[in-house]
Amino acid sequence: MVLATYIKDLLYRYECVIVPNFGGFVSNIISAQIDETTHTFYPPTKQLSFNNHLTHNDGLLANYVASAENISFEKANHEIVKTVNAWNEKIKSSSIQLDSIGILQLNDNNQIIFEPIKDVNYLLSSFGLSSVNSPCIERIETKVIPLASSQEGRKGIPAFIKYAATAAIVLTLSYGGWNSYQNKQDQVKFAKQKEAIDQKIQTATFVIDNPLPTIELSVEKELPKPYHVIAGAFQFEENAQKKVDQLKSRGFDAAILGKNKWGLTQVSYASFYKKNDAFKSLASVRQTDSKDAWLLVKKFD
Repeated sequence: MVLATYIKDLLYRYECVIVPNFGGFVSNIISAQIDETTHTFYPPTKQLSFNNHLTHNDGLLANYVASAENISFEKANHEIVKTVNAWNEKIKSSSIQLDSIGILQLNDNNQIIFEPIKDVNYLLSSFGLSSVNSPCIERIETKVIPLASSQEGRKGIPAFIKYAATAAIVLTLSYGGWNSYQNKQDQVKFAKQKEAIDQKIQTATFVIDNPLPTIELSVEKELPKPYHVIAGAFQFEENAQKKVDQLKSRGFDAAILGKNKWGLTQVSYASFYKKNDAFKSLASVRQTDSKDAWLLVKKFD
């Protein structure tokens, strides 16, 4: 079983894929960019990173492996453990290269360093888009050719053209004067009509025999929060409610998220719209309350 293949498949659909007891691959969306040196445009993409603190088994990877390999969930977890053990042994002496994902290796402080592969774009909205190189636009300065002097221009103008131009100017001024006078008269007439209408409105009485029906406006519901810091999953709902009451008494915004695919009722410390806020809360909970807390990501259509 090539575990990297299943991790790659999940990275197209999820922002975080956790390999139990090893670490999590996290993706962040990067906007379109331009390299001014090479004049190259790059489409939006997902930038991969690795977090070795995300080791709790959230069931996402094991469930996908079980579905793809047509094996049980327990068997899938067993295969993942075997692969992780092999990785932990190999990284002590050499680097681990995951196809289409990146390279993992240890530094001098025995910390895992991750170098992502940049040839693969995991952002589905950018599917089919590639980088584009455009040549630099060169601006050419133009010289302004001066017009001939007024004396030179008047030399070749026949007398009848001068008279025609003079007549056109006189007609234009005459029409403009009449048009201005006519507009003034229209404004006075309009003002008198408006004043008469206002007086009728002030003295009128309106009786509405058939009032218009009321209009019901539908307001869109607030979108659910996709990131949840999980406190635990319980077989009995009353135990889940006790856990919620206990967490709320300690200041957490706890809630019941419903049942998961195994029929267990999940309880969260808190839920968030932004991934960064969820990671901060998870780190704080692990330091102050429970090291077993983990992050659940729910996708909504």
